[in-house]
Amino acid sequence: MKYTNNDEKRYFPKEKNENKDYRTEWRRDFARIIHSSSFRRLQGKTQLFPGNESDFFRNRLTHSLEVAQIAKSITLKLNNDLRKSRKKYFIEPDIVEIAGLAHDIGHPPFGHFGEEVLDRGMVDYGGFEGNAQALRLLATVEKKTNPSSTRYGILDNGRDTRVGLNLTARCLASIIKYDQEIPRESTQRNHLLETGIIKKISPIKGYYQEEKAKVDFIKAAVVGKTKLTKGLKTIECQIMDLADDIAYSTYDLEDSFKAEFIKPIDIMSVNDNILDEVVRVINERLNINLNKGNIQEVIYEIFKDIFEVPYAIKGILKNPSKKFLQNLHNYGLRDANVSSNRFAQDGYYRTDLTSGLVNSFIQSIEINHIDKETPALSTIKINPKHLLEIEILKVLTYECQIQSHKLKIVAYRCKDIIEFIFNTLMAEKGFQLLPSDFKSIYEKIDSNKRPRIICDFIAGMTDRYVLEFYGRLTSENPQTIFKPC
Repeated sequence: MKYTNNDEKRYFPKEKNENKDYRTEWRRDFARIIHSSSFRRLQGKTQLFPGNESDFFRNRLTHSLEVAQIAKSITLKLNNDLRKSRKKYFIEPDIVEIAGLAHDIGHPPFGHFGEEVLDRGMVDYGGFEGNAQALRLLATVEKKTNPSSTRYGILDNGRDTRVGLNLTARCLASIIKYDQEIPRESTQRNHLLETGIIKKISPIKGYYQEEKAKVDFIKAAVVGKTKLTKGLKTIECQIMDLADDIAYSTYDLEDSFKAEFIKPIDIMSVNDNILDEVVRVINERLNINLNKGNIQEVIYEIFKDIFEVPYAIKGILKNPSKKFLQNLHNYGLRDANVSSNRFAQDGYYRTDLTSGLVNSFIQSIEINHIDKETPALSTIKINPKHLLEIEILKVLTYECQIQSHKLKIVAYRCKDIIEFIFNTLMAEKGFQLLPSDFKSIYEKIDSNKRPRIICDFIAGMTDRYVLEFYGRLTSENPQTIFKPC
């Protein structure tokens, strides 16, 4: 595939690449992501377990790095396949890597717990959703290019002229997973729910009304039109999305084993409530019709090497004694538990399991269709067997975590804190608690867009800073007033 000058367009075009002889537009975008404050703050945002619990567990930053690496590996594999088949098509690895780095940049503190609270607070102001916030950060909020002569890019008439990092259209397109505008008001959501267009009321995936003009610009540049029958999801975005699923299904599982929240044997013998939910989600997500037995078969296939009868026993089984056969069942249970503990506690075994899964998933991804008319909308596919394994591991890990009373306590507390901060800042004169840059934007922007500024401020907080800010609002012994916001 040949990337065109249109792919390299920026919303604010008056920027020159003075080093274009050796530095592509994609490398410029890569640098802008890496050096942005939003990217740095990912190190202080929860992935699965709160970061203050252990230095071992992944955070949003390390997760994003892993997704970028997996996405680039998928791209290299696909490009190699294309070369072998003599196809005149090429996927730019830099764009895919950028998508991996930036895909979670809009996540709020405490992950999906924070997302739920902010969406509830913003339900009549355009909603909140992590993917939509990622686009907003990159295209509007981040501080890199200011096309306006006014400070912070807000004109006297209240119009927002900010362009964020002013990335290329193709790179911005790579993070748009859901090509639909989020309803501005709750009544619109209710209508969409009643008509079956959406399946749940909160949060709704898509992009904010505030970024619609930029989405139209992206579409016009990348595919030549603003309205698409199937929606915009570029091949780079598809690769990133699949890499994200692979990372969730393997590395979140590894963290769960390390934390001993679950062990392989727990997954093999998961309770019926969780298994029922896994069946429901998988069937709905993949549009298939599996039962609990089918799910258990897939789980066994994934972990069978852990629970295989040891080779020494296999040798005995050639001529088993009656006494051995009587004790085999009990021995198998004991050995299964020993193997399960070994995989949970030994980093060598955990790494071997996850790296093997990642490799097998990557190897099963192929080009599905090359769209000659609109190359950006070409598609990829993964072997159905491995797709099912990825989805089952994702849902199992998630369900096993949220059922834990330990994380339920964390979730309750996090939601309570973020809701308190949101309501405090939304109250009359509450905006005066904002730091100077956000306060200046709040005062100058159209009044109907002010809640979005407050939401931007809270969404950008790290987990630690949320707790600090909350303490300064409520504690009798807050941190020093000289600590900056």
